[in-house]
Formats: sequence, C-alpha cells, structure tokens
Amino acid sequence: MSPYLLYSDGKGNIFEDQSLYATGRSGWDALPVSEEDWIELPDGGSLYELPGRLGIGIDVSTGEMRLCNKGIAVAAFIPPAHTGLYLAAYESEKNAPTLPLFCYTAAGWHNNKFYVPAVRIEQDIRQECAGYDDEKIKSGAAHLLQSYPHNRLVKHLMENCCMTYNCPAARNFALGRWECPVPSSPACNANCIGCISFQPQEESIPSTQDRLTFKPAAEEIVEFTVPHLQTAPFPIISFGQGCEGEPLLMWETIREAIIEIRKHTNNGSININTNGSKPDAVKALCEAGLNSIRVSTNSARKNIYEAYYRPNNYKFEDIAESLRMVSEYGGWTSINYFVFPGMTDSVEEYEALRKLIAETDLKMIQWRNFNIDPDWYLGRIGVTETGEFLGVKQLMELIKDEFPKLKFGYFNPSMERIKGNFEIDFAH
Repeated sequence: MSPYLLYSDGKGNIFEDQSLYATGRSGWDALPVSEEDWIELPDGGSLYELPGRLGIGIDVSTGEMRLCNKGIAVAAFIPPAHTGLYLAAYESEKNAPTLPLFCYTAAGWHNNKFYVPAVRIEQDIRQECAGYDDEKIKSGAAHLLQSYPHNRLVKHLMENCCMTYNCPAARNFALGRWECPVPSSPACNANCIGCISFQPQEESIPSTQDRLTFKPAAEEIVEFTVPHLQTAPFPIISFGQGCEGEPLLMWETIREAIIEIRKHTNNGSININTNGSKPDAVKALCEAGLNSIRVSTNSARKNIYEAYYRPNNYKFEDIAESLRMVSEYGGWTSINYFVFPGMTDSVEEYEALRKLIAETDLKMIQWRNFNIDPDWYLGRIGVTETGEFLGVKQLMELIKDEFPKLKFGYFNPSMERIKGNFEIDFAH
C-alpha cells in the first residue's frame, strides 16, 4: 500500500493526485515512506494546507520524484499519544509565509482514508477526542468558577485555557479527572524561537495562546489542587504549562504550595514541567515533596539545545543536573522530547541521547511532535546539513534495546502507573 499525495485548492478542499505517491521528509530531504510506517489518520487528527508550498511525490509510472503542480501542499496534525515518523515533504516558493506553531506530519490517501506515517506511542486515553463531552465541560467549568469565585488561577484555567483555547488538560480539570494544570509563572528565562505563549512583535509567527499575566499565591494553588488530588481518578497536578513562562522562577511559591498540599493529602502525584534550568530550586522542591519532573528539550546536544532555547543565565548542563537531582531523591524523571525527523534520529543525536539517559538515570521519554515550521526552525538554529539519520522508529528500537527499563509515552504518568504496572494502568 502506497498512499497518494494530497493537495489543496486553497479553498479548504483536499484532493488526491493519483499520478503521485506521497513521500515524507527527514531533515531537508524528501524520501519514500515504507508501507508499514503508514497508519490511518487517528481520531482527532486534522489536515491543513501549507500556503506557498508544493508537495513532493513519487511519480506512479516513472518512480521519479517531482512536484505536484495541481494545488497547495497538505500536512497532517496528529493528535496526542501519537508520534510522527516523517514530516510533510514540499518545496517552498520564494515568498512562502512562515507556518504557525503546529506539527507538520506527512499525509496521504488510500482506499478512501487518510493515512499518516506515525506510531501510537502511548495507550493512555486522557486526551482522546471522543472522551470530551462539551456540555459536561461547560457545566464543570461553571461549577469550578462558582466554587472558587476569588481564585485568579481557576478563572484563568476555565475562562482562557478551557473555554477559549480548548486546552486538553484544563478540560480534564473541568471534568474533575486525571492531570490538573497549575500555571504559576508569567516570566521565563529562555527565549525559545518556537515559544507558544510569547513571540516578539518582529517575529512572523503568532503565539498560539496568551501567557499568564500574574503571579499566583500559594494559597490560590492549594485551594483547588487539594480537592483535585483527593477526589480525581489517577490524580496529578502539574506546574509548568503552555500558557506560562518557566515555573522554576516561582520555585519559592511552588515549594510553599507543595508543603501545604501535603499537609492535607498524600494522594496523587505532584509534577513539574520545566526547562530544568535551576537544579538548586529542583532540589528544594524535591525536599518539599515533588514527585516527578518533565524537562523539555529539542535535543540532547548542547549546541542544538542552546540555539533553540537561547537560555538566560543557565546552560544545557543544568537540565541534566536537574534530572539527576530528582533521580537522587527517588522521583520520576521524563524528558519532553521534541521529535523532528532527520534531527532527533540523527546518529549524532542518538549518541548524545544515550549519554543523557545513562548519566541522569532517566525513567521516561515522552516522544512529542515538534510544533514548528520545519524550514524556519532549521534556518533559525543554523542547520544546513542534518547528517546521517537512523529513522525515528529505528532510533526508538535501539534506545529500547539498550535501556529496557526506560518507558516510552506521551503524558506524565499517574502515581498508580509509576508504582504499579506502567503498561496497563490507564486513565479509564
């Protein structure tokens, strides 16, 4: 089975070009995608056109690569729990606009179905499209706003995150289940070129959401997180969200909140999603009762990391130190690993990743799709040649073989999964 290439007419209609098979992209190169790598576009996935770009396909009769001139290139958004193996392959025209901050997975058409080269990396159902009932979410949000009338964080989470941006974590909080987001910091100490909550005005891409504008007090955090930990199934509370800066800049407030939360309940897991920039702050949080950390990174290589994050007053070595710190305290450590086919699975990156896993006693990799315009990203970090690559699937297999205890997934695991059977204890 080789799916046909897709193109758009620019008016929201998508067609297949039966003279071309779909290809994928790794680094800067278009490649054929092997048949076993294609899966049906999962529920919750969607397609979008890529303005100013023409798709690259394989000619059905000659086997040669050529452009599709019938319309605009098309890519897929694949939903959480799935990791893309190839980007959409296209050629950009001279004045093509920069693409917004989404993932751009290859897509094709076969037997009346859309296909994407991807793997399901996580069985947890916590962000499945079918699991969200809009009416229940609305009434849950209204109930929370009524229950916590003076809590600025609850107001932010329900009115902005849940009802405006459809944030899956905020929607789950409205439904009283699983992982509850706790944004805490309006400031950041990195200047990521693909920041989803803050972009300088001179940039050509908009942020996907607005950043938190206030510093919450520990009491505001404790007020709604304690009931969530006490009553939600598989409860987690997570500092560090897409709508904020870097939570470690608010570590004193977070520490105070953790100490107070643990006076009321020992239930569930307290997690922080962070850039890992302040190992001393991480140590203080571990002493207060932090259970897990997820450090975000686009690379295990210092030069690639720092070109993207552009850190202020910290360096790549600090993120490894933060992971080590949590391991020393017996906590759960993950990396939120931005997968960019051709970069993430390069031989050089593979060697650096092995080193990071071994040195930090890493427990889990969350294989996340990188939400960024591929050409813009490679251009901004100055990569003109990505080098020899293994393939994302092969990289995963090699890492699994060498580190059999390391878990793969997409979400922060609940305490039940951390302490029990990781593979089957899912958020049903």
